[in-house]
Amino acid sequence: MKPSSNQKGQKVKSGLRKESKLRFVKNFFTYRSSSIFLVFIGLILLFTFFSQYRFTRHANIDVLLALGPEFSIVALGVGMLMISGEFDLSVGSILVFCSFIFIRLFEIKMNLFLAGGITLGAGALLGFLNGLITTKAHIPSFITTLGTMMLWRGMTLILSQGFTRPFNPEVVPLFSSVLTGKIGGILPVQVVWFGVFGLILGVVLHFHKFGNWVYATGDNKEAARAMGINTDRVKTICFMIVGILCAFVAVMQIVRVSTFSSRAGDGWELKAIAASVVGGTSLMGGIGSMVGIFLGALTISVIENGLVVSRIPYFWTYIVFGLVIISSVLSSLYLERRKLRRG
Repeated sequence: MKPSSNQKGQKVKSGLRKESKLRFVKNFFTYRSSSIFLVFIGLILLFTFFSQYRFTRHANIDVLLALGPEFSIVALGVGMLMISGEFDLSVGSILVFCSFIFIRLFEIKMNLFLAGGITLGAGALLGFLNGLITTKAHIPSFITTLGTMMLWRGMTLILSQGFTRPFNPEVVPLFSSVLTGKIGGILPVQVVWFGVFGLILGVVLHFHKFGNWVYATGDNKEAARAMGINTDRVKTICFMIVGILCAFVAVMQIVRVSTFSSRAGDGWELKAIAASVVGGTSLMGGIGSMVGIFLGALTISVIENGLVVSRIPYFWTYIVFGLVIISSVLSSLYLERRKLRRG
């Protein structure tokens, strides 16, 4: 008897799962992930030396562990979206707009946990709109999110009139402790949140069927559709994940600094893309790993902090980020061409 179409579909899905797991193991031990790990260690040693050991002082490490995860959490979602073959230039604007939503809910004395949930919902909605416009109107995500980047930033500036607004974290101490407290009085809880989100997205990307769909969609959208994958839905969900992470960080940031600022998240979109590229994610989609994105985000945070403690003028960060992005893309292209030659 010939196998039915359902049996064939199950075999294809089973094969995809095995391939995804093998890809995770390979990506973890390949030159991409191991090289960025070596770069990460090298940067720590370099900044430690040039900053005259200010980089490794307890006060700076505490600042790095508290601030770094905020950007890095957003970078995790952006990296996953890039693997699906799309970009999001609106992350900073989604973040600041969600910040405004949360601070307004705080001002009307809403329960903070409920306000946080509504803010996460708003982030998911903004991500959904990005995905809907991109997939249904067939507009490149670069253009879609460039427009929404300006739209949500402008809306925030109009509604807030550009003024800062205070937030009192002592209103609900438990809420503040969950987002910005310290474990054992030493480790900032933001690091734990970064690890949790990285682990969850890593499991989804490498061990769940949705992760198989993300890779298949980014690698070859038409082939993925032929296999029965709803590529529009996959991309929209990835956009929503980015929106939720932006909203979560928006709340976390307000609690940490006790203030709403209309400039929050400014410039994060390009840094998030840089972190993903540094971590080995292909600009064309279909290639990347959560381990690489995780290390790439850490590397960008270390570079930014290291330049500050080394007392190098801040505008040098743009030069360094530019060189890092270009060198990372060139090395990725070299590795891909070398792989094709061997294959």
